[in-house]
Amino acid sequence: MHPNVVPPHRAASGQSLSAPARIAHHATDPKLARMTALTPRTLGPQPTADALPYAALTREIEDLLQDPTVSVPPRLVQPLHGGGSLFVMPAADARVAMTKLITFIANNAQRGLPTIQGDIVLFDVTTGQRMAMIDGPTVTARRTAAVSLLAAQMLAPRKDGPLLIVGAGVQGLSHLEAFHQGLGVQEVWIASRSAASADALVGHAERLGLKARRVDDPNAALAECPLVITTTPAQQVVMTARPRDDAFVSAVGAFTPRMVEWSADVCQHLAHTGTLVVDTRDADHEAGDLLQAGVNVELLPTLRDVVCQTEAWQTAAQRRLEHGGPVFFKSCGWGGWDLAAARCVAAQLSR
Repeated sequence: MHPNVVPPHRAASGQSLSAPARIAHHATDPKLARMTALTPRTLGPQPTADALPYAALTREIEDLLQDPTVSVPPRLVQPLHGGGSLFVMPAADARVAMTKLITFIANNAQRGLPTIQGDIVLFDVTTGQRMAMIDGPTVTARRTAAVSLLAAQMLAPRKDGPLLIVGAGVQGLSHLEAFHQGLGVQEVWIASRSAASADALVGHAERLGLKARRVDDPNAALAECPLVITTTPAQQVVMTARPRDDAFVSAVGAFTPRMVEWSADVCQHLAHTGTLVVDTRDADHEAGDLLQAGVNVELLPTLRDVVCQTEAWQTAAQRRLEHGGPVFFKSCGWGGWDLAAARCVAAQLSR
């Protein structure tokens, strides 16, 4: 206990309080009253989404990257029998602590089940109390899209679209909504192995008021789209053509060394002619697309470098200014992004 905090069971004179006095002390101590009032909440998918509007979440991510109190240890990835993975991702700042527990099963779509399942538990750092349990897949979808949105806001040479989304699952949907809300994108092209999934996402885009179409060849569509998001299951190379010189690409499907969406040839070309940025230093050992292409990921600037305008980013930005070329943002995921979402939820719960 902090030396300046008087234990609730002690009187000012240092003598023990009687039971009635202890009850009275608890009733009048504002700190303890706040602790008592802090009732844990369980938020399902829709309440979790409602607590994470893209504009607020993107701002929180940007703020988090500049917060010196944030602590995020490397995530634990436990391989599961059958090829799945269990992810354990803790993180904390001066106010909130959280742990994310999710499973990733790539072939769950064949079972009619979500690819990602699990929850995030939030704690109050001061009291250690559990504040809430929120839906893990919803957070994963929205924070990943918000990270891509922040990167596009800061790095995209052109922000008007059309936007090409490769992969019509949960991440395709979240990126569609995020880029429509955050960049004002009005036209989207959808590519997917499943025509039905692509058509469903096209329909959703049209209901949002966007001009939308399904495309069968995403590589051919690259020539027409300055904004590109790839959200495939990343079990094999899908993208083999080169993006436009004025393109911004956010590659989010591959988040382990074994996963890959973009061909080695394209990644090597981008390393020489474009600007490569990774989401965090965890990408040094997780960015499957770049690692399999032999790119030295450790030399690439991170999104934090961009936000904080570090020397690493200023050097890359000068090269970009001189040589141009597309921007390739490699997103692998990080517990800090979930912490940003937890901060948004905690702020709402405290109102």
